Amino acid sequence: MPQWGRSLSSLPGRPTRQRQNRHSRRFSRKMSTWREGSEIQRLNAAAGLHPVPVGTELRDVLGIARQLSEWTGGKFDVTFAALSGLWKFDYQDQDNTIPDRNDVLRRLPFINYRDLEVDERVGTAFLRRQGMRANLGGIGKGYTVDRASDILRRRGFHDFMIQFGGDMYVAGHRGDRPWRLGIRDPRGPVDRSFAALDLSDSTFSTSGDYERFFIKNGRRYHHILDPDTGEPAGGCRSVTIVTDRAVMADGLSTGVFILGPEAGMALIERLPGIEGVIVSSKNEVLVSSGLKGRLIAIAPPTDAP
Repeated sequence: MPQWGRSLSSLPGRPTRQRQNRHSRRFSRKMSTWREGSEIQRLNAAAGLHPVPVGTELRDVLGIARQLSEWTGGKFDVTFAALSGLWKFDYQDQDNTIPDRNDVLRRLPFINYRDLEVDERVGTAFLRRQGMRANLGGIGKGYTVDRASDILRRRGFHDFMIQFGGDMYVAGHRGDRPWRLGIRDPRGPVDRSFAALDLSDSTFSTSGDYERFFIKNGRRYHHILDPDTGEPAGGCRSVTIVTDRAVMADGLSTGVFILGPEAGMALIERLPGIEGVIVSSKNEVLVSSGLKGRLIAIAPPTDAP
């Protein structure tokens, strides 16, 4: 399962970066499944028992998550966390073990975003059934980037970049030009990009099967799990989403990855203000209509398992 980072990088000076980092830590205290007493941990502990009071931020994130779930037909689903402990892709406990299929099948009925209720009137959230869990790793970093960019704008900054994991937001320009952001080659060295985009006042999020994974018997097992099967999603090597809100880019890059290249690109084309680049498991590059002519090719992506 995803881990929370602790730092944000931007062009403004140290006091502003420190304020961003304080926001990141505060958000983590509320929404990290790893922190004792966090709001999301209390929500999980009360699954099937009773609603839990939660703050405005968590209710906001859960509302956005539901919208993303509906757009993706449930492929993006924060209740995938019912699979916690079966797949171990975190660095500290990864043991390259493939879970027993029957264990996975027993958990699947507890994955259903419709069974996560948010009551705005009384300020609570509730997982309807015991055995359910929620994890915001597929959306939380993007939400944090959006909040950090709000902080910078309120402090008068117009030209800046924020990066948190695979999520980036760029505002204004770098010097007299737009920001040029590279799209990582999914099978190349960590610093190699196969393409780039010139962006301004945009967010850019990539989900890939190269971040947390292991290879066993020639097959790559990665951390982006299909909630319908409980297995690593097939069909894509990476998905990059470009839009104006990092939280949407973060969640959609995951959801589109799980949908697969054809259905995923069809969704991108249907949603206004959303663009994307997909590298399929066949190493084919799919580019949304709004990025054609804008994508800067560097070299073909490396073809490897």
